[in-house]
Amino acid sequence: MNYLELHKQYKEESISGRYITLQHIESLILKQKAEIIGQSVLGKPIYKLQFGTGKNKILMWSQMHGNESTTTKALFDFINFLDSNTTESNSFLDNFTFCLLPMLNPDGAKLYTRENANGIDLNRDAQNLSQPESVVLRKEFEAFKPNYCYNLHDQRTIYGAGESGHSATVSFLAPAYNENRDLNEVRIKAMNIIVSMNNTLQQFIPNQVGRFDDSFNINCVGDTFQYLNVPTILFEAGHFANDYEREISRKYIFIALVSGIKFLNENDIVLNEIGNYLKISQNKVVFYDFVYKNVKINYDNNKKIINFAAQFKEVLNNEKVTFEAVIAQIDNLENYFGHIEIDARDETYYDGESNFPILDKKANFYLGKSIQIVNGNIK
Repeated sequence: MNYLELHKQYKEESISGRYITLQHIESLILKQKAEIIGQSVLGKPIYKLQFGTGKNKILMWSQMHGNESTTTKALFDFINFLDSNTTESNSFLDNFTFCLLPMLNPDGAKLYTRENANGIDLNRDAQNLSQPESVVLRKEFEAFKPNYCYNLHDQRTIYGAGESGHSATVSFLAPAYNENRDLNEVRIKAMNIIVSMNNTLQQFIPNQVGRFDDSFNINCVGDTFQYLNVPTILFEAGHFANDYEREISRKYIFIALVSGIKFLNENDIVLNEIGNYLKISQNKVVFYDFVYKNVKINYDNNKKIINFAAQFKEVLNNEKVTFEAVIAQIDNLENYFGHIEIDARDETYYDGESNFPILDKKANFYLGKSIQIVNGNIK
C-alpha cells in the first residue's frame, strides 16, 4: 500500500490550518449519516458518525481539547478513504464498525482553548463526569461497547523523541490501567497495534516517533477505558520541521490510522510486542521553537556571551491562529535543541529598549547591525 499516495488522494482539502471549529466541519459531517448524541455546555451539537458493519468495533474521538485539531483533519481524510469504495476500504467496512466523534469539545474549538466552556479539562473528568461532553463520551462508550478506543490529540512543539534532537512528530501511548503500570492482555493489545503503526511510520519519519509517559491517572479518559478492559491508544500529533500548521503531521496521523487498522484486519493479535513497544523513544521535553547561540550582551557594564530561547504562543486573532514568539529561557540550554537555531557569532543583542533579553518579552530584536529578528526568526 502506497500510504503517501493514499493520503494525497483522500486528503480533505476543505479544512486546513490549526483553527478548526464545528463551523468548518459541520457540512462534512452532514454529508454522512450523522447523529447528534448530545450537546456542549453552550448548546453546540456533538455528532457521531458510524461506518461499517464488522464485528470489531473501534471508537475514535477527536478535539477533546479544543485547540488540538490535527487529528480532526486526519479523521476526515480517513473518512474519505472509507468512502472510496476500494478493495481495501471495503474490507475495513466489512470487518470493522467505526464510531467516530469528530469534535467532542466544540466550545473549546471555537475559543481555541484546551478546556471546555466551563474551563474544565475533559481529559481529567473521566471519573467525575461533571461536564456534558464527558457524559456524552462515556454514554457512547457504554452503548457502543468498543473492542478498541482511539483517543486523538495534539502535543506541543517542545517534545522530542528521546534526547537525540529529533522532534516527536507522532507519539503514542498504551495507557496504564493501574498505579503499578502493570501489563495485561488488554494493554498488550494496544501496545501491539502501536508497534505496527511505528513500524510503518519509521519508513517515513525515522527516529521521530515518541512514546508518551505512562504515569497512571484514573481521571484521564484513556486510563479509565484501559481500566475498563478496552484496549486504548493515545495518539499525539506533534511537530515536523517548520510545519506549524500541522499539515505534514496530519498526513502521518492518517498513515498511522490506516496502517494500524490494516494490521488489525490482517492479523490476530497473539504476539507480545512489549519489547518493541519499549524501544520506541520516550517523549522528552528537549525543544524550543528558537535557540539563539553565542549572543553578546552588555549587562551592568559587563560583556558576556549567552544562549537563550524563544517559544511561540498560539493566539487567536480574528478567527485565525497566529504564532507570537516570546523569550522563554535564558542560558541553561545544554540539553535543549531549537527547531530553528541561530548562531549570533558574538553579535550584540539590542531590542530598542534593553541590552539583554527579558523573559516573556516578544522576540523582536537585533543581533549586531546586520541581523534583525522579528517574531523569533531572521527577517
